[in-house]
Amino acid sequence: MSNVSGVIKSIQDIMRKDVGVDGDAQRISQLVWMFFLKIYDDREAEIELLEDDYTSPLPEHLRWRNWAADSEGMTGDELSDFVNLQLFPTLKLKLTLEGPNGKRAQVIRNVFEDAYNYMKSGTLMRQVINKISEINFNNTEDRHTFGSIYEQILKDLQSAGNAGEFYTPRAVTQFIVNRVDPKLDEIVLDPACGTGGFLACTIDHKRKNYRKSPQDEEALIESIHGVEKKALPHMLCTTNMILHGIDTPTNIRHGNTLARPYTAYTDKDRVHVIVTNPPFGGTEEDGIENNFPATFRTRETADLFMALIIKLLKNHGRAAVVLPDGFLFGEGMKTRLKQDLVEKCNLHTIVRLPNGVFAPYTGIKTNILFFTKKPESEQPATSHIWFYEHPYPEGVTSYNKTKPMRFEEFQPEIDWWGDEADGFKARVENEQAWRVSIDQIKAGNYNLDLKNPHTTVESHGEVDELLPKYEDLLRDIANTRARLKNELQRALTATAGSAE
Repeated sequence: MSNVSGVIKSIQDIMRKDVGVDGDAQRISQLVWMFFLKIYDDREAEIELLEDDYTSPLPEHLRWRNWAADSEGMTGDELSDFVNLQLFPTLKLKLTLEGPNGKRAQVIRNVFEDAYNYMKSGTLMRQVINKISEINFNNTEDRHTFGSIYEQILKDLQSAGNAGEFYTPRAVTQFIVNRVDPKLDEIVLDPACGTGGFLACTIDHKRKNYRKSPQDEEALIESIHGVEKKALPHMLCTTNMILHGIDTPTNIRHGNTLARPYTAYTDKDRVHVIVTNPPFGGTEEDGIENNFPATFRTRETADLFMALIIKLLKNHGRAAVVLPDGFLFGEGMKTRLKQDLVEKCNLHTIVRLPNGVFAPYTGIKTNILFFTKKPESEQPATSHIWFYEHPYPEGVTSYNKTKPMRFEEFQPEIDWWGDEADGFKARVENEQAWRVSIDQIKAGNYNLDLKNPHTTVESHGEVDELLPKYEDLLRDIANTRARLKNELQRALTATAGSAE
């Protein structure tokens, strides 16, 4: 199966015929739980070849292979009744959560706790199931292609009105994980993990660079942690982890990281690495801000996450966070938050991304903040901050679906980066990079929205020069309006004369 995207489109076309599925959001939700069960079944088939004594956490008659895989199997009312009266009630409430399969069962239950079957027609449901069955998720090509489905689903979510579901471009996640370089046994957390892009990239990075044995694989699996508030992205993240070989992703929690009081997080909750793109541009529900100290209280989601990220890092823990320009120049609570950041952490690098990186989800300009938590004895931690302005590739003026950002674009940053252990001695200023002292940052009231000093801003002239040009323009506009008025008056007079 090579054209997975084509299968997705045909499935959505079938669903549009079903009277029970109302809009894109429900179509996507329906699609995701069905894909989850197919992917889970394919993964079980793979495990059964490796483990002689494997038993499924699902009752035998509820496994995809036994009710869905036969293209001539159940359909119509029989299929609808089976899904509504047997499949969903069991997966939501009746799986056995104790014993050797308890963790696997809990993963399935977590996925289905907020899932629903919206399709009314069992006949159309059979058509969808048969399309899904065409894909073999144990086939490397099909599994790889599934990544594009995540992006399409998020685009559909965006058009369905679900704000905040930003798909972080793979080039950005790869660059961040490459620079933070999480080691095998380091716990990596994404506290707003969405569909799991950063975590999947971390798994690939650790396997490529640090996994040497089956024991290493176990340590890797235990090191991947994520939290996602919304049901659908959480389901997608769980599916993504299974596709990446984590069969029981119990460390991917369905919940709101911000809902737990700031003071309730203790040393045992701290982690070695945080990589994340927290939701920005939105606000939290009433009362969430009261979980935070008064100095950090706000309802702006990204700011609350930043306050918590600083707290959740272990000493010498590393983080990379995607944030909008508004965080850099914001005042009030943002000023206090930035002061806390540079005092407790070494904010060593800010990579300024060009416009359009997150198109079509948002046109907001974004940045990547790289920082390392320091123990109290080394605070205040930041002495200077390096800025790197990431340019468009030659010949590119914006990113789009056909010309997305590529990981290779970050090679100049990687070559320039250096080593934090020696204070980035190898770094030099160039057309894209410049360094600013913390004293200058403090003098500017912690404004981090600093422009590239090596870029010459085109001058548009002095006020004395521009004012006469502006007055000439106003006169031209007035003359044009007068001519239009005269022409209109003549036309109306001519029309009135002919009517007589």
